[in-house]
Amino acid sequence: MSGGPATEAALANIRGNGARTLTDPADFARVTMALGHLTRTLNGKMKGEIATMHAELGRMDRLGAIVGHSPAMQHVYRLIGRGARTGATVLITGETGTGKELVARAIHTLSRRSRERFLAVNCGAVSAHVAESELFGHERGSFTGADRVHKGYFEQAHGGTLFLDEIAETPADLQVKLLRALESGVISRVGGTESIPVDLRIVAATNRHVADAVALGKLREDLFYRLNVFPIHVPPLRERKGDAELLADHFLGTLNAAEGTAKELTPAFRERLRRYPWPGNVRELKNVVERAFILTDDCIDVDLWPATATDGAASFPGPVVGTSIAEMERALILSTLGRCDGNRNKAAAALQISLRTLSSRLIEYRASGTP
Repeated sequence: MSGGPATEAALANIRGNGARTLTDPADFARVTMALGHLTRTLNGKMKGEIATMHAELGRMDRLGAIVGHSPAMQHVYRLIGRGARTGATVLITGETGTGKELVARAIHTLSRRSRERFLAVNCGAVSAHVAESELFGHERGSFTGADRVHKGYFEQAHGGTLFLDEIAETPADLQVKLLRALESGVISRVGGTESIPVDLRIVAATNRHVADAVALGKLREDLFYRLNVFPIHVPPLRERKGDAELLADHFLGTLNAAEGTAKELTPAFRERLRRYPWPGNVRELKNVVERAFILTDDCIDVDLWPATATDGAASFPGPVVGTSIAEMERALILSTLGRCDGNRNKAAAALQISLRTLSSRLIEYRASGTP
């Protein structure tokens, strides 16, 4: 606002990215009109940016920070585009290291909430003792050490997107309160009685096989149905033909740009990239490229391949405490099938089971949402 209709003041306002200059005192009607114009301008600009990104979906070898041109990833891109247009809750599934958080960020970037905050929370890393306080906040004096009001993740992400990673690791009693918050859009801080409305989008993710997680009681069935409005499965790298080499070039290009170098991958190294089953997925690939980059001054050859990363059975990840036999069997079957380039006869022979048994297992996995 300017004290008078001075041309210099108006020009200074425009140079400072102002939208309108109003003469003081400005009546309420003129202020309302100016704000309405600004809102329409900003909304139009945002819709234009989102429309442009949507138009690019399915025609790129990447989407934001996600890199991949395989048919499997093109399908993921299409799902991201469709899911982002709505406010529906999204459940992202996929093995560790496949890039589930990147998918969540892409959904947020393409959504109407893109100008607001994206907040990522690893539910498996939050202590069970403070999980409720971290999610919903607490009032001053609600417990020892609570010397101030604390706003939890739900309030912090108000207006934006809250990404709940490893949702199946959330304590069972907290899952009940989480379900209530999702259904009502209202939370209460620990030690408080006030109902606080929150407006945010929830995107959740898990690396567990969801059917097993529900059967084992790791994930409440009612919470699963509430989260699984729009499911997106991120395929493992072994099912993304051609993407390993593309990703390696991407990571190497980033390292070259940062260090001012021009290192290259040899044909032998590229061949190993294509043959390796990548049990650690994209995360493992990135580490392999970075390690090889550090160890050479010129070309990255196959002799720099980590001794711990082999193409044989040793690449299969060992059992983890808390993992069900069904999950381990599924991981072994899919890993072996990937190592055999999808050849069921070879995979069945390697697993020492009949082709009929292997086909039956794959039908079960497909029916439960695993491609």
